Amino acid sequence: MKIRINKSACVGNARCAAVSEQLFPLDDDGYIAVEEVDVPPGMEELARKGARACPERIIVIEEE
Repeated sequence: MKIRINKSACVGNARCAAVSEQLFPLDDDGYIAVEEVDVPPGMEELARKGARACPERIIVIEEE
C-alpha cells in the first residue's frame, strides 16, 4: 500500500498527523512534509484513517 499526497494543496490542518505522525510527517511550518509513503505492514488502517481525516481530500491511498 502507498500513500500519495498532493503536497502543494496542503493547508496545514494536521489532522492526518494527529492520526499517525509516522505516516504523515509535518514540516516545521505544520504542513505535510512528504508526497509519497510506503505503508509498513500493520499500519494500513492508520493510513486509511489519516486519509479520511484530511478535509481537503488531498491524500490518496493506493492499494497494491
